[in-house]
Amino acid sequence: MKKLLLLLSLVFAFMGGDAQQKANYKLAKKFRNISFGSVVGKNSMSIFPKAINGTDKFWFEFYTEEGRLFYFVDPAKGEKRLLFNNSDIAQGVSRITRKAYNEKDLRISSIEFSKDLTKMTFSMDGNYEFDFKTKKVKALPEKEVSEEDRQTRYSWMVFSPDEKYILYAKDHNLYVRGNKYKGMDTTEIRLTTDGEKYYSFARDAEQDSKGETETNARWFKDSRHIFMVREDSRKLQDMFVINSLTKRPTLERYRYEMPGEKNLCQYELWIMDVEKKTAKRVPADKWTDQYIQVIEPGKNGDKIFFQRFKRTWDEVDICVANTETMEVKELIHEVDKPYRDYHMQNTVILNDGKDILFRSERTGWAHYYHYDGNGRLLNTITSGSWVAGQMATIDTVGRAIYFYGHGREKGTDPYYYMLYKAHIDKEGVTLLSGENAQHSAKFTPSRKYYVDTYSRVDMEPKIVLKNNQGKVIMELAKPDTRLLKEIGWIAPERFKVKAADGLTDIYGIMWKPADFDPNKKYPIISSVYPGPFFEYVNTSFTINDSHNTKLAQLGFIVVAMGHRGGSPMRGKFYHRYGYGSLRDYPLADDKYAIEQLAARYSFIDGTKVGIFGHSGGGFMSTAAICTYPDFYTAAVSSAGNHDNNIFNRGWSEIYHGVKETVKTVKGADGKDSTVYEYTCKVPTNMELAKNLKGHLLLVTGDMDKTVHPANTLRMVDALIKAGKNFDMVVLPGNGHGFRGAAEAFFEYKLWAHFAKYLLGDDSADYWENINN
Repeated sequence: MKKLLLLLSLVFAFMGGDAQQKANYKLAKKFRNISFGSVVGKNSMSIFPKAINGTDKFWFEFYTEEGRLFYFVDPAKGEKRLLFNNSDIAQGVSRITRKAYNEKDLRISSIEFSKDLTKMTFSMDGNYEFDFKTKKVKALPEKEVSEEDRQTRYSWMVFSPDEKYILYAKDHNLYVRGNKYKGMDTTEIRLTTDGEKYYSFARDAEQDSKGETETNARWFKDSRHIFMVREDSRKLQDMFVINSLTKRPTLERYRYEMPGEKNLCQYELWIMDVEKKTAKRVPADKWTDQYIQVIEPGKNGDKIFFQRFKRTWDEVDICVANTETMEVKELIHEVDKPYRDYHMQNTVILNDGKDILFRSERTGWAHYYHYDGNGRLLNTITSGSWVAGQMATIDTVGRAIYFYGHGREKGTDPYYYMLYKAHIDKEGVTLLSGENAQHSAKFTPSRKYYVDTYSRVDMEPKIVLKNNQGKVIMELAKPDTRLLKEIGWIAPERFKVKAADGLTDIYGIMWKPADFDPNKKYPIISSVYPGPFFEYVNTSFTINDSHNTKLAQLGFIVVAMGHRGGSPMRGKFYHRYGYGSLRDYPLADDKYAIEQLAARYSFIDGTKVGIFGHSGGGFMSTAAICTYPDFYTAAVSSAGNHDNNIFNRGWSEIYHGVKETVKTVKGADGKDSTVYEYTCKVPTNMELAKNLKGHLLLVTGDMDKTVHPANTLRMVDALIKAGKNFDMVVLPGNGHGFRGAAEAFFEYKLWAHFAKYLLGDDSADYWENINN
């Protein structure tokens, strides 16, 4: 009898515990089904100032519960007021059209102002004029449309700046003809003759069409010269996916470069001259398999600035080519070990090449340097143990640059964009926007003023007008988040822990369920993306964080954080940490960060840990559960590049490293020649399959041309051979990004997987309809 009572008590205890661990699908579905467009989507979180007649005066529209309102701002006077009363516009137009209009949601476009700002014209179910003094609306007669304005402009037409010529591709070659509406001869002129499939002047080098099509070639400002980086992919090998949803399953072919391959796409810079009817290739070759990118065409058409990268990505040249002689001059040569950061690299050509601003990490920190047109270093602009990032704007008259910096101010988050000002001709910076938040600056035409929108994940946007000294002039607008909070949404929290080295700070975000109880224990799930060119961890206020908010509602603590090697915003040492270790570099930091959070917060259950991610995050989540099989309980891996040896060549060779071998080979004529060979071998997730202990869900779209489904299928094969149990979902007709019903299905599978293996709730296994 005692044994029976003990057994019954254990059963009831188990049932009671299980009841407490039921996934809150109702709350998660509530957040999924809420139309954020109707609740908060119409409420503005930022503004887009539109300059009036090229002056610093501007107008903007802003949406709150009061409706869509339009404002006028005069920065010099510190004035902000309603541009007009919505009812004056709505009723004025109604008197003319006899139609009713929603005064709270006026759909006005094409606003223009008279020179004296006493009137404005606009479009709203017709074209009208509004008199600011009389408050009267007047219908405007329909403009007489000239034959020139009526001309049909097709997408394949690339007009010259003066609109006298039309540029296009046909049968893979480049053509130009005059615009008859500008009095030009419309006779078709063929500029090139050697175009062919995969070595084309057309935008789509794989197309077989014989008709006119768009080209990637672009005009110089002189409307005479044309430039294009032409890609030769004739020796590339094909990749294939199968569209299973067509009547007869269809094979889709595309060209794809893999790491270490011999035959890659070759890049050539071409210059065309309409007057001379010539097309010439610029002799820019220096390195085997180099990459070429145009920086800036000269404004007079006499030169073009471009950069070329070595295949090993550790050397770059900034060059200028003469468009008449085709002579190439190397201006700046930069060696950057182990690789140059391609994504944040920046070179700016000013004053038609007299000034060159070059961003370099030569000190271990990214900064700007000022060169003259001959490539001579004139001065350092920024310096120190911090990162000078993207440009916001440049004042060429005042010789000033406005840019975002990271990590310069003590006690601030290094991921936040903070606005600085510097002089082109001397070293030193001035902090303009230093609030400890993510900033976005939009400048007026004179650069005397800017709209500063700044926020954090836990702080609603502040929208203010500042002068170019950083002084606040006025608040412009305040976002309305009342309804968002009423439905139960709570902002995530920012946190800081240490990396596995015990020294480096790691920054992240934590989401809690709306019904969070600090006295409960919650499993923790890490939402991951390893970079290495960017860490997908929000820094600004947003309600659209993909799956994280909704996943937390089930009864989880969800976190997302950076890792060493993940972001160039933390300096070269931090960013290059993962070089040569593309599979493993973020794993220890993720595990150690979760351990710290579990020790810090009693509501986190460190014995129940999940991890999920997409693309690189899918790669990382699978690697994590197989590397630390006793730490991670469950993982969901979608579209993961589990074998980077068949993934994008650029990604693997830049961030893992490609080895260059130089050999001397004797030819048939007995003469020696130099041969360059390249190898790149990246560790794969398949090598870790034997370690799996937890519960892994693999997901892929069968039409993914970015991360081929073979990545997932190779992982599946390795798991089967290792005798491991796992789950797999293939989404038919889906590419790298899931969409529609497939995306909804994936999210429910994501929820169900973690609910089952972290909460012990397998109720989703018995759903007949996931939408119930």
